[in-house]
Amino acid sequence: MPVRTARAPRLSAGVVVVRRTPAGWLFLMLRAYRNWDFPKGIVEPGEAPLAAAQREVREETLIDDLEFNWGPECCETAPYSNNKVARYYIAETHTDGITLPVSAELGRPEHNEARWVNFPTALALSSPRVEPIVRWAAQTIGIPDAPRE
Repeated sequence: MPVRTARAPRLSAGVVVVRRTPAGWLFLMLRAYRNWDFPKGIVEPGEAPLAAAQREVREETLIDDLEFNWGPECCETAPYSNNKVARYYIAETHTDGITLPVSAELGRPEHNEARWVNFPTALALSSPRVEPIVRWAAQTIGIPDAPRE
């Protein structure tokens, strides 16, 4: 009988996009159906994860002024959905308006809605898979009272 080996996780890369406002930091969250998340997508063969993350933000929101002020630090989710792992970076933008362009592959935008939200709202919208990423990002950018789980 052949021995089955565990399949390596598929890597997805994305960015926790944040914007500084007079009221404090806001997080860009995107909704696909009922699920809220950050811009992300599959890393293509030969593509660096950070480059894939930047590409996905541009494709999904048209934001192209990302500033990785916290360096290349990243945080990954546990494996989910067909052994996929999502790696997130943090970047600041000065872009306020979000455009959800039509995907050529889908014939519609990839997401149903985009919102700039504060930390408590980001936590409330997050699934159990995304919540640790929100907490990590909030702690990294220096939001008070944003402990890790």
